[in-house]
Amino acid sequence: MSHLERTTTLEAAPRRQLGFPHIFVVLFTFICVAAAMTYLIDAGSYERVISEQGKTVVVPGSYATIDGQKATLLTPFIAVFEGMKEGSSIIFFIFISGGAFGVLKATGVLQKLVASISRSLSGHDIILIPLLMLLFAIGGATFGLAEETIAFIIILAPMMRMLGYNSMIAAAVPLVGAGAGFSAAFMNPFTVGVAQDIAQLPMFSGMGLRVVYWLVFVGVSIAFVTRYAARVKSVPVPGAAGSQDALSDSPLTHADRLILSAFAGSILLIAYGVIRHGWYIGEMSGVFLLMCMLVGGFARMSPNEIAEQFVNGLKDIAMGALVVGFAFGILIVLKNGSILDTILYHLEQLLGGMPPVFTAVGMFLVQLFLNCLVPSGSGQAALTMPLMVPLADLVGVTRQTAVLAFQLGDGITNIVTPTSGYFMAGLSVAGVSWSKWIRWIMPLFLIQLMLAAGMVTLAYYLSWS
Repeated sequence: MSHLERTTTLEAAPRRQLGFPHIFVVLFTFICVAAAMTYLIDAGSYERVISEQGKTVVVPGSYATIDGQKATLLTPFIAVFEGMKEGSSIIFFIFISGGAFGVLKATGVLQKLVASISRSLSGHDIILIPLLMLLFAIGGATFGLAEETIAFIIILAPMMRMLGYNSMIAAAVPLVGAGAGFSAAFMNPFTVGVAQDIAQLPMFSGMGLRVVYWLVFVGVSIAFVTRYAARVKSVPVPGAAGSQDALSDSPLTHADRLILSAFAGSILLIAYGVIRHGWYIGEMSGVFLLMCMLVGGFARMSPNEIAEQFVNGLKDIAMGALVVGFAFGILIVLKNGSILDTILYHLEQLLGGMPPVFTAVGMFLVQLFLNCLVPSGSGQAALTMPLMVPLADLVGVTRQTAVLAFQLGDGITNIVTPTSGYFMAGLSVAGVSWSKWIRWIMPLFLIQLMLAAGMVTLAYYLSWS
């Protein structure tokens, strides 16, 4: 080979591009950072007591430094296992629901349903985006729909692709819809209810302004996602059109209708159980397992075939389930190091010296930050509201405004922070990388931040009580 040929070959060789790290790499890096923080931040703790309502609350002014548990070299590795234990209920819920939908997917009825919907709407299927998001937003506002969105992403991902949309839409419809409703909720018992109880306010009081805020917040979020959906709809998804054409002459059979009835009945049963009887992941998992067996029976699958398709569903969902354990591992390290209360103490000291209106907005920003460390609505309320309520009283901010600052700060980062286990699992199930999601949602995130800050400011000037 001549010198010229060697040079040409080297120039033609593709350069190795650096891609964004795998989600497990990202989360493990966060675990290591949390471990390092146990050496940089003093350990401390607030005293906690049981309230008359039986809830554990923080005693204001009781912070004191303690001897914390410093991380060791093994801590980040042990934290992954401990995180799997901590998030085991969500992990197994994802596995069971994923296996159940693997059986449903194998029947082919979803493809027929999508083709039928597409024909019925005559190319106007874009209307499904705002309608579905509105339903999810109502769920987030009323019964705290969050972890349950994972199951819907499993359903929506193949359906949206067949309708000509991409994976981002499959993730965004439930995550952004439920997230917006959850953030500006008007009667979510896990955020508004718990926070108002601690603040000694009437349950779900201030409903009028809350509903207005919810409509604005959800409306903006739906408009953002629908506008994006209209853009990507014009770019055909490989295989989507072909799938619809192939199924256009395949009407739903009697067996297909029975399968869809089992599926729809399961969703309705879960909604009823969650709203009326407080069902959670255990009951939902049981319903999905029952649905799996009914669907397999109606499709005339043998018990072995049902089991095989269930396992195939598990394979598709495995990474999404394990992501939850890594996310919980970050929180395990922070809790064991006893540095969460120290962070809260310094933030409380910072807010105390600000003008009242800035304190109100500062409360929102503090809750926004703390939600990255404590991604649990009721848990964050129990941790922060006993401190924020007396602070609000001291500086002249109404308690209703303090509750609003809490719920907005608690909700907005739920679909951004990598410590939110169900969110990271949802992205993985939809096949969307965290880095790609962050780039896509950042404009909406900034809009939501400005809306929330404006809402808190308006509530302060209205002396909302």
